[in-house]
Amino acid sequence: MQANNAEELEALRIKYLSKKGAINDLVTEFRTVQADKKREVGIKLNELKTRAQEKINNLRAQFERNSDKNNDLDLSRTAYPVQLGSRHPITIVKNEIIDIFSRLGFSIAEGPEVEDDWHVFSALNFAEDHPARDMQDTFFIESHPDILLRTHTSSVQSRVMEVNQPPIRIICPGRVYRNEAISARAHCFFHQVEALYVDKDVSFTDLKQVLLLFAREMFGADTKIRLRPSYFPFTEPSAEMDISCNICGGKGCGFCKHTGWVEILGCGMVDPNVLELNGIDSKVYKGYALGMGVERITNLKYQVKDLRMFSENDMRFLKEFEAAY
Repeated sequence: MQANNAEELEALRIKYLSKKGAINDLVTEFRTVQADKKREVGIKLNELKTRAQEKINNLRAQFERNSDKNNDLDLSRTAYPVQLGSRHPITIVKNEIIDIFSRLGFSIAEGPEVEDDWHVFSALNFAEDHPARDMQDTFFIESHPDILLRTHTSSVQSRVMEVNQPPIRIICPGRVYRNEAISARAHCFFHQVEALYVDKDVSFTDLKQVLLLFAREMFGADTKIRLRPSYFPFTEPSAEMDISCNICGGKGCGFCKHTGWVEILGCGMVDPNVLELNGIDSKVYKGYALGMGVERITNLKYQVKDLRMFSENDMRFLKEFEAAY
């Protein structure tokens, strides 16, 4: 009894096991068997019927298994070819920044995006009348003026300092919000990575060396840096850091406005008032802090001229970064 497919198997079942099949005919003829041989013939007949049924069942199971293997098409699946996505350029650059600082001994710290005035401003030495508190720059919750969307990830630094004693060595990546008009050069939300190091005997020289190492890891071994005096409420002294233009090599071009330099971040020594406000003895400990916009670094690495492209999810734009990780 052999069959090559389900149709042939059904034909065999009908031929042997149906009411008009060969085995049923034998059952009908059983009544003519001599009495002394009926027991022996009955046993043989039952064995034949059982073996035939088992054979039919085994062949049916085999055909069903083969059918499942060959019929693996899921009609509910997305049509082929399925296009795989890629990491967002902001994520690529943020992860690269995190990797560089991780190799320098910094660990990641995170905090809430919906913050309070103390952690965003007061604990960081912002005066009560500081312009950053103005509604033109900060998104406040109307019914709770003490609650706001954080304008920088420095709020994470204050949260870490208030519950930990030095040594502290952290980076704070995250999204921040500011009440600005959306244009090619500005957006109401963007991403930052800030770093904080607090310990004994920390100096500006330590900060400068970290900045140089970061710039060369991110933009190339030939990158040069320069520091210009600046002002931030939470650092003193403060500086802004420029790197030699990675497009023209510092010779001067339209991108760097023919200066040969491009600004990438702000930095400085942590103001003693900030340490004291967060429960750290400024007579024993010192520290430095730095912060950069991820979009700014991404612009420099990939020469993206319009910030709005980062949040529009245009697949043509995003596919350009498939080979970047």
